[in-house]
Amino acid sequence: MTSQLDICIRNVRLRNSGNESLDIGVQNGVISMVEPKIQVQAQHEIEAGGSLATPPFANPHLHLCKVYTLPMMDEEALSYYHGPDMGKAMNAVEVAAKIKYKYDRSWIIQNARKALALAALHGMLYVRAFADVDGKAKLEGLSALLTLRDEFKDILKIQVVAFAEDGIVREPEAAELIRESMRLGADIVGGHPFIELTDDDAREHIHVLFDIAEEFNADVSMLVDDAGDPGLRQTEMMALETIKRKWDGRVLAHHARAMSTYPIPYFRKLVALLKLADMGIVTNPHTGPLHARVRELLSDGMDVCLGQDDISDAYYPYGRNNMLEVAFLASHLLWMTTAKDMDSLFDMATVIPTKRMRINHPGIIPGAPADLIVLDAPSILEALREHAAPKYVISQGKLLDSRRMQDLACRE
Repeated sequence: MTSQLDICIRNVRLRNSGNESLDIGVQNGVISMVEPKIQVQAQHEIEAGGSLATPPFANPHLHLCKVYTLPMMDEEALSYYHGPDMGKAMNAVEVAAKIKYKYDRSWIIQNARKALALAALHGMLYVRAFADVDGKAKLEGLSALLTLRDEFKDILKIQVVAFAEDGIVREPEAAELIRESMRLGADIVGGHPFIELTDDDAREHIHVLFDIAEEFNADVSMLVDDAGDPGLRQTEMMALETIKRKWDGRVLAHHARAMSTYPIPYFRKLVALLKLADMGIVTNPHTGPLHARVRELLSDGMDVCLGQDDISDAYYPYGRNNMLEVAFLASHLLWMTTAKDMDSLFDMATVIPTKRMRINHPGIIPGAPADLIVLDAPSILEALREHAAPKYVISQGKLLDSRRMQDLACRE
């Protein structure tokens, strides 16, 4: 019989299909069929054996220019960032910045290529990748990530963030470097108002970067409120600016760790503002001892995403670009261990960040993009328990060349 499908995945389960086995047909880069038994043969026949098929993992927060730089540094920044109440988080950023004097696109590309290969192997097909842009880093990291975005374009959707980690007011060169980054092709304007020394400077930081976002019609990601200080208000500042600019649905607030210390009345006000701004929250509870109020945000109907954040750098020594591993860690740190909690965690690593990165993927239905994974597990519980790499990864309608990705991931 002549092949009519590119790929057919047989005997899979979907999250909403119970114990029913289904077949998924892929043709010309889209999911063409989802049926109990597809009669058509395919060029690539895959037997899933009852494993779970889902949309791919998405990571909205990865400092890709920094991956695997921990061996180039001491552990001073790590000890500051993980200290009591994260009270020395700003010191950690200042110490960690020393690495940027050594930035060179050649070794950044080498390190980041390995991390992206691991992302593909673990079914993470959508990545928001931060590149530091300032007087020390210049455009070395940004240039490296733009190169890799093109190199991996047939496998991964990479959104490159021009990230003002060391400030806008504190780093006078940064604003123009961010503009230059956007002219060179960066996708997202990234900020870090937490690093500024006063509230007025934080507001100016946010204002300037929203100006640039409007100039280039770009979405915004900012790291905010990154210490255990109930007086920090950068998430609120961002929400107000988002409402003012009518940038709703296009902004992500990352970390927001001070939220864990807010009085309840103020927290309730903040949630109302976040809803008016249609802002999402990205939390990385495994990379610091404080984290956003994930349970309360979810119960209020907020979109909360998980992020990998760091891989073996000044702030975090581990990481495999495996969002199942991140969700497994979050399950413990957030005490989210019921079946409903596990479903929420899985959503926080797949469909919610995909939506908040504004990538169109309506799910495993006919007509959807053929980006999907077949887990090495029959259920969310087993997937989280083992946090193993998927059996199969299909990106843009093609079966991932796992051997090639393994080779890239093993290179030094």
